[in-house]
Amino acid sequence: MPTLNWIGKEAVVDHHRKVPTRLLDCDRELSFGDPEAENLLVEGDNLEALKALLPRYRGQVKCIYIDPPYNTGNEGWVYNDNVNDPRIKKWLGEVVGKEAEDLCRHDKWLCMMYPRLALLREFLREDGAIFVSIADHENHSLRMVLDEVFGPSNFIATIVWQKKQSPQNDAINLSDMHEYVIVFARKAKQNRDDADGWNRNLLTRTAEANSRYRNPDDDPRGPWTAADFTCNKTRQERPNLFYPIINPHSGNEVWPSERRVWLMDPTASAELLRDNRLWWGASGTNFPRLKKFLSEVAVGIVPSTWWGRDFAGDNQEARRELRQIFTTDEMDFATPKPTRLIRRILEMATDKNSLVMDSFAGSGTTGHAVADLNAEDGGSRRCILVEIEPNIARNITRERLRRVIEPPQEAQREREREREREGNSCAA
Repeated sequence: MPTLNWIGKEAVVDHHRKVPTRLLDCDRELSFGDPEAENLLVEGDNLEALKALLPRYRGQVKCIYIDPPYNTGNEGWVYNDNVNDPRIKKWLGEVVGKEAEDLCRHDKWLCMMYPRLALLREFLREDGAIFVSIADHENHSLRMVLDEVFGPSNFIATIVWQKKQSPQNDAINLSDMHEYVIVFARKAKQNRDDADGWNRNLLTRTAEANSRYRNPDDDPRGPWTAADFTCNKTRQERPNLFYPIINPHSGNEVWPSERRVWLMDPTASAELLRDNRLWWGASGTNFPRLKKFLSEVAVGIVPSTWWGRDFAGDNQEARRELRQIFTTDEMDFATPKPTRLIRRILEMATDKNSLVMDSFAGSGTTGHAVADLNAEDGGSRRCILVEIEPNIARNITRERLRRVIEPPQEAQREREREREREGNSCAA
């Protein structure tokens, strides 16, 4: 298997095992909600936080979603390209040693990511999966690191998410319109008969998907859509599927192409004709197509690798969501993800009682999505979030979750109490 090498790799490959296990301190004054729900927001470096959480939650997480730094060269996150944050600079010096002085920003990013991904793998259940958002800058590197940590046979797919509606007119080269979500399972099924491993759920059918079904012939079985009634086999490969079908409207024989024969044998085709399941067009003279009824399709839709903005939201929607929760003065987070994007992941990858983890919590979209989905389907999903920046963890992540979870009247009372505390503090 091809591997990716970088300066400092030897120092970080096993580093997650050397991180000391620490105790987490619960701040009762900052806590809110049901203490029995086991939802956690941890403020601190995610490497140390994950190691502290591991003894309790090893092998219990069904779905991990992370949105790590993209390493674009102009970001303001603490794991930035120049590693200006003292905590990360100190960590690199201690772990990598003198070589850390010669690292390029890609080396630094990989040194930061590898031990965190290695620890995250330990949290996953055997039927769990990890979803990692990334852009072009490190997409290739991330895929190779995930191959190494999780094993290439456990790769599921790369989802392409449309993050913008319109191109940027000031783009230097091409305007980037999408990002990626790379999906790996702890244990991927290699075929349909595998009893163990990750199972994806069907996604909720959308109004757009259902709108493709119509009923132009007033069939009593309801709306349907017309599908191809041929298959990609030649006459030589499947001679039993090369035969004429009699058009019931004209009485003419209709033959398939010698390179695309009928989908079914003569007996099955005759049954479909008797059951009015072949559509010959409004005029009755078209090439036959198979009627598939909405009432007979699966209750959901099979997830695909293309997630358009109408399906999973976009950056504009994500910022609008935050503006609905915070005032302009309160909001200080530039790159949130839309709740709909994370909800789609949760719909596909969790059950109603699953444990979800996000160790790059940021604005708290993952926790928001978990709360929304639980409210919609009556689930009891739990969520563990980790955020390193105290200002973001307390004033953005925590506050967003509180305002989403608590009843409006309780949230209003809490804001009044906060203003009162601030007034007392100023008076003192």
